[in-house]
Amino acid sequence: MTFAVSSFFGKGPGLPAPRDDARVPRHVAIVMDGNGRWARKRFMPRIYGHKHGVDSLVQTIQACANRGVEHLTVFAFSSENWKRPEEEVSGLMGLVLSAMTRYLTKIAGDGVRVKIIGDRGAVSESVRAAWERAERTTADNNRITVWVAFNYGGRWDMVQACRRAMADGLQASEITEESLSRYMAQSEAPDPDLFIRTGGEVRISNFLLWQVAYSELYFTDCLWPDFDEQELDKAFAAYAARDRRFGGVKNDPASSAGAADAA
Repeated sequence: MTFAVSSFFGKGPGLPAPRDDARVPRHVAIVMDGNGRWARKRFMPRIYGHKHGVDSLVQTIQACANRGVEHLTVFAFSSENWKRPEEEVSGLMGLVLSAMTRYLTKIAGDGVRVKIIGDRGAVSESVRAAWERAERTTADNNRITVWVAFNYGGRWDMVQACRRAMADGLQASEITEESLSRYMAQSEAPDPDLFIRTGGEVRISNFLLWQVAYSELYFTDCLWPDFDEQELDKAFAAYAARDRRFGGVKNDPASSAGAADAA
Protein backbone atom coordinates (compact mmCIF):
# COMPACT_ATOMS: atom_id res chain seq x y z
CA MET A 1 0.00 0.00 0.00
CA THR A 2 1.15 3.49 -0.77
CA PHE A 3 -0.70 6.39 0.82
CA ALA A 4 -0.13 9.93 -0.37
CA VAL A 5 -1.72 13.01 1.13
CA SER A 6 -1.25 16.77 0.94
CA SER A 7 -0.77 18.83 4.08
CA PHE A 8 -2.85 22.00 4.30
CA PHE A 9 -1.98 23.23 7.79
CA GLY A 10 0.80 25.79 7.79
CA LYS A 11 2.57 28.94 8.73
CA GLY A 12 3.06 31.01 5.59
CA PRO A 13 6.68 32.28 5.64
CA GLY A 14 9.27 29.90 4.27
CA LEU A 15 7.03 28.45 1.57
CA PRO A 16 9.08 26.79 -1.19
CA ALA A 17 10.05 29.08 -4.04
CA PRO A 18 8.84 28.25 -7.56
CA ARG A 19 11.24 26.13 -9.61
CA ASP A 20 11.89 25.70 -13.30
CA ASP A 21 11.08 21.99 -12.95
CA ALA A 22 8.23 21.82 -10.47
CA ARG A 23 8.14 18.04 -10.81
CA VAL A 24 11.35 17.72 -8.79
CA PRO A 25 11.13 18.72 -5.12
CA ARG A 26 13.79 21.14 -4.03
CA HIS A 27 13.85 19.69 -0.49
CA VAL A 28 12.97 16.10 0.45
CA ALA A 29 12.55 14.89 4.04
CA ILE A 30 12.53 11.17 4.84
CA VAL A 31 11.61 9.14 7.91
CA MET A 32 13.70 6.02 7.26
CA ASP A 33 11.44 3.49 8.96
CA GLY A 34 11.41 -0.31 8.83
CA ASN A 35 15.02 -1.33 9.45
CA GLY A 36 14.17 -3.52 12.42
CA ARG A 37 11.29 -5.30 10.67
CA TRP A 38 13.47 -5.84 7.59
CA ALA A 39 16.07 -7.57 9.78
CA ARG A 40 13.46 -9.59 11.69
CA LYS A 41 12.12 -11.03 8.42
CA ARG A 42 15.63 -12.38 7.87
CA PHE A 43 15.95 -13.69 11.45
CA MET A 44 18.71 -11.20 12.11
CA PRO A 45 19.23 -8.63 14.92
CA ARG A 46 17.84 -5.14 14.43
CA ILE A 47 21.29 -3.59 13.99
CA TYR A 48 21.66 -5.70 10.83
CA GLY A 49 18.74 -3.80 9.36
CA HIS A 50 20.22 -0.46 10.40
CA LYS A 51 23.50 -1.32 8.65
CA HIS A 52 21.66 -2.06 5.42
CA GLY A 53 19.66 1.11 5.98
CA VAL A 54 22.90 3.12 5.77
CA ASP A 55 23.56 1.59 2.36
CA SER A 56 20.08 2.65 1.23
CA LEU A 57 20.74 6.16 2.50
CA VAL A 58 23.95 6.50 0.49
CA GLN A 59 22.13 5.30 -2.65
CA THR A 60 19.25 7.70 -1.99
CA ILE A 61 21.62 10.64 -1.56
CA GLN A 62 23.14 9.91 -4.96
CA ALA A 63 19.72 9.40 -6.58
CA CYS A 64 18.40 12.69 -5.18
CA ALA A 65 21.49 14.57 -6.32
CA ASN A 66 21.19 13.08 -9.81
CA ARG A 67 17.57 14.28 -10.02
CA GLY A 68 18.33 17.84 -8.98
CA VAL A 69 17.21 17.79 -5.35
CA GLU A 70 19.05 20.50 -3.43
CA HIS A 71 18.34 19.43 0.15
CA LEU A 72 17.71 16.00 1.69
CA THR A 73 16.83 15.68 5.37
CA VAL A 74 16.78 12.24 6.99
CA PHE A 75 15.51 11.23 10.43
CA ALA A 76 18.39 9.10 11.72
CA PHE A 77 17.68 9.11 15.47
CA SER A 78 14.83 10.82 17.26
CA SER A 79 14.94 12.23 20.76
CA GLU A 80 12.47 9.45 21.67
CA ASN A 81 14.75 6.67 20.36
CA TRP A 82 16.69 6.66 23.64
CA LYS A 83 13.82 4.50 24.93
CA ARG A 84 14.98 1.63 22.74
CA PRO A 85 17.04 -1.26 24.18
CA GLU A 86 20.50 -0.17 25.30
CA GLU A 87 22.15 -2.67 22.96
CA GLU A 88 20.39 -1.16 19.93
CA VAL A 89 21.19 2.42 20.94
CA SER A 90 24.84 1.53 21.48
CA GLY A 91 24.89 -0.21 18.10
CA LEU A 92 23.45 2.87 16.40
CA MET A 93 26.11 5.09 17.93
CA GLY A 94 28.78 2.73 16.72
CA LEU A 95 27.16 2.69 13.29
CA VAL A 96 27.51 6.48 13.09
CA LEU A 97 31.26 6.16 13.56
CA SER A 98 31.69 3.28 11.11
CA ALA A 99 29.49 4.96 8.49
CA MET A 100 31.56 8.13 8.67
CA THR A 101 34.74 6.12 8.24
CA ARG A 102 33.34 4.09 5.35
CA TYR A 103 31.44 6.72 3.38
CA LEU A 104 32.74 10.20 4.20
CA THR A 105 35.44 10.27 1.53
CA LYS A 106 33.00 9.05 -1.12
CA ILE A 107 30.18 11.47 -0.39
CA ALA A 108 32.61 14.37 -0.01
CA GLY A 109 34.02 13.53 -3.43
CA ASP A 110 30.49 13.45 -4.86
CA GLY A 111 29.89 17.07 -3.88
CA VAL A 112 27.66 16.34 -0.87
CA ARG A 113 27.56 18.79 2.02
CA VAL A 114 26.68 17.23 5.39
CA LYS A 115 24.90 19.10 8.17
CA ILE A 116 23.85 17.62 11.51
CA ILE A 117 20.78 18.91 13.35
CA GLY A 118 19.64 17.92 16.81
CA ASP A 119 20.70 18.13 20.45
CA ARG A 120 24.37 17.19 20.49
CA GLY A 121 24.67 17.31 24.26
CA ALA A 122 23.50 13.74 24.90
CA VAL A 123 25.86 11.94 22.50
CA SER A 124 29.43 10.91 23.14
CA GLU A 125 32.43 13.08 22.40
CA SER A 126 33.57 10.62 19.71
CA VAL A 127 30.24 10.89 17.88
CA ARG A 128 30.29 14.70 18.10
CA ALA A 129 33.85 14.70 16.76
CA ALA A 130 32.79 12.51 13.83
CA TRP A 131 29.94 14.90 13.01
CA GLU A 132 32.22 17.91 13.18
CA ARG A 133 34.73 16.20 10.91
CA ALA A 134 31.98 15.41 8.37
CA GLU A 135 30.69 18.99 8.42
CA ARG A 136 34.17 20.45 8.14
CA THR A 137 35.24 18.10 5.33
CA THR A 138 32.16 18.80 3.20
CA ALA A 139 31.61 22.47 4.06
CA ASP A 140 32.47 23.79 0.59
CA ASN A 141 30.41 21.26 -1.37
CA ASN A 142 27.24 22.47 -3.09
CA ARG A 143 25.79 19.67 -5.21
CA ILE A 144 23.31 18.63 -2.50
CA THR A 145 23.05 19.31 1.24
CA VAL A 146 22.19 16.30 3.40
CA TRP A 147 20.75 17.19 6.80
CA VAL A 148 21.07 14.34 9.29
CA ALA A 149 18.59 14.71 12.13
CA PHE A 150 20.12 12.90 15.10
CA ASN A 151 18.76 13.17 18.64
CA TYR A 152 16.27 15.50 17.03
CA GLY A 153 12.61 16.23 17.71
CA GLY A 154 10.30 18.79 16.17
CA ARG A 155 9.14 20.02 19.57
CA TRP A 156 12.76 20.32 20.74
CA ASP A 157 13.48 22.41 17.65
CA MET A 158 10.69 24.87 18.44
CA VAL A 159 11.76 25.16 22.08
CA GLN A 160 15.42 25.73 21.26
CA ALA A 161 14.42 28.35 18.67
CA CYS A 162 12.36 30.23 21.24
CA ARG A 163 15.17 30.09 23.79
CA ARG A 164 17.73 31.39 21.31
CA ALA A 165 15.39 34.18 20.23
CA MET A 166 14.89 35.21 23.86
CA ALA A 167 18.64 35.02 24.50
CA ASP A 168 19.12 37.44 21.61
CA GLY A 169 16.77 39.85 23.33
CA LEU A 170 13.70 39.48 21.12
CA GLN A 171 10.59 40.79 22.80
CA ALA A 172 7.27 38.97 22.61
CA SER A 173 5.95 41.55 20.14
CA GLU A 174 8.96 40.89 17.88
CA ILE A 175 8.45 37.13 17.66
CA THR A 176 6.74 36.33 14.39
CA GLU A 177 6.68 33.27 12.21
CA GLU A 178 9.37 34.83 10.04
CA SER A 179 11.64 35.88 12.90
CA LEU A 180 11.32 32.55 14.71
CA SER A 181 12.11 30.67 11.50
CA ARG A 182 15.58 32.20 11.62
CA TYR A 183 16.28 30.30 14.84
CA MET A 184 15.07 26.88 13.71
CA ALA A 185 17.68 24.16 13.17
CA GLN A 186 17.28 24.40 9.39
CA SER A 187 17.11 28.16 9.10
CA GLU A 188 19.27 28.21 5.95
CA ALA A 189 17.17 25.61 4.09
CA PRO A 190 13.78 25.98 2.42
CA ASP A 191 10.92 24.04 3.96
CA PRO A 192 10.57 20.47 2.65
CA ASP A 193 8.47 20.13 -0.49
CA LEU A 194 8.06 16.38 -0.07
CA PHE A 195 7.88 14.34 3.13
CA ILE A 196 8.40 10.58 2.67
CA ARG A 197 7.91 7.91 5.30
CA THR A 198 8.78 4.29 4.60
CA GLY A 199 7.73 1.23 6.60
CA GLY A 200 3.94 1.53 6.44
CA GLU A 201 3.33 3.85 9.37
CA VAL A 202 1.20 6.93 8.64
CA ARG A 203 2.39 9.62 11.02
CA ILE A 204 5.00 12.38 11.25
CA SER A 205 6.50 11.23 14.57
CA ASN A 206 7.74 14.61 15.81
CA PHE A 207 9.89 15.20 12.71
CA LEU A 208 10.27 18.76 11.38
CA LEU A 209 6.89 19.78 12.80
CA TRP A 210 7.42 23.46 11.99
CA GLN A 211 8.95 22.88 8.58
CA VAL A 212 6.48 20.39 7.05
CA ALA A 213 3.50 22.74 7.34
CA TYR A 214 2.92 22.72 3.57
CA SER A 215 4.88 19.63 2.58
CA GLU A 216 3.31 16.97 0.41
CA LEU A 217 3.08 13.78 2.47
CA TYR A 218 3.89 10.39 0.95
CA PHE A 219 3.70 7.11 2.87
CA THR A 220 4.79 3.72 1.56
CA ASP A 221 4.88 0.17 2.93
CA CYS A 222 8.38 -0.28 1.50
CA LEU A 223 10.85 -0.96 4.33
CA TRP A 224 13.77 1.43 4.32
CA PRO A 225 16.55 -1.07 3.38
CA ASP A 226 14.48 -1.93 0.27
CA PHE A 227 14.00 1.72 -0.72
CA ASP A 228 15.74 2.27 -4.06
CA GLU A 229 15.66 4.59 -7.07
CA GLN A 230 12.44 3.03 -8.33
CA GLU A 231 10.72 3.72 -5.00
CA LEU A 232 12.09 7.26 -4.99
CA ASP A 233 10.72 7.85 -8.48
CA LYS A 234 7.28 6.62 -7.34
CA ALA A 235 7.32 9.24 -4.61
CA PHE A 236 8.44 11.92 -7.06
CA ALA A 237 5.69 10.92 -9.50
CA ALA A 238 3.08 11.29 -6.76
CA TYR A 239 4.56 14.68 -5.85
CA ALA A 240 4.50 15.84 -9.47
CA ALA A 241 0.78 15.04 -9.67
CA ARG A 242 -0.10 17.27 -6.72
CA ASP A 243 -1.85 20.63 -7.04
CA ARG A 244 0.11 22.82 -4.64
CA ARG A 245 -1.94 25.89 -3.69
CA PHE A 246 -0.44 26.80 -0.27
CA GLY A 247 -3.86 27.87 1.01
CA GLY A 248 -4.72 29.93 -2.06
CA VAL A 249 -7.02 29.30 -4.99
CA LYS A 250 -5.76 28.93 -8.53
CA ASN A 251 -7.65 30.56 -11.37
CA ASP A 252 -10.35 28.28 -12.75
CA PRO A 253 -11.35 29.30 -16.31
CA ALA A 254 -14.70 27.55 -15.98
CA SER A 255 -15.48 29.33 -12.72
CA SER A 256 -14.39 32.69 -14.16
CA ALA A 257 -16.65 32.21 -17.17
CA GLY A 258 -19.55 31.30 -14.91
CA ALA A 259 -19.00 34.38 -12.79
CA ALA A 260 -18.91 36.58 -15.90
CA ASP A 261 -22.16 35.07 -17.17
CA ALA A 262 -23.79 35.60 -13.79
CA ALA A 263 -22.66 39.21 -13.76
